[in-house]
Amino acid sequence: MTESQIFAVEQSFAKVRPIAHVAADLFYARLFDTAPSVRAMFPDDMAEQKRKLMAMLGAVVGMLRTPQTLIPAVEQLGKRHVNYGTRPEHFGAVGAALLWTLEQGLGNDYTPEVADAWTTAFGVIAERMTAMLPNQEVAS
Repeated sequence: MTESQIFAVEQSFAKVRPIAHVAADLFYARLFDTAPSVRAMFPDDMAEQKRKLMAMLGAVVGMLRTPQTLIPAVEQLGKRHVNYGTRPEHFGAVGAALLWTLEQGLGNDYTPEVADAWTTAFGVIAERMTAMLPNQEVAS
């Protein structure tokens, strides 16, 4: 990622933090609407899962400037997701739901530059996570 992309992700996520609960609600509603088959992978009570999502996003954003820390952390996250039944094809729906959520939450601050930065960041994360899924092709 370029310096300007990292900066765009950091600055836009700073605007999402105050509405984290709304963003998490939007994200999972969109994900389950567009990929209903993944709903069974999650608990009925989503409160803790939503908190974990926003904490994980915050942690990843905080590590973007230190790839030597980010990559192993994301790979560990990928290994944990094996236990949940995550498959490479799930990452397309997750990425689309994330970008849609950011667009909704940021409004006019969701510029083409911000969209590009988040798309790049999610691509890095998805690539490293899917590499940890056993016997499966890496999602592009």
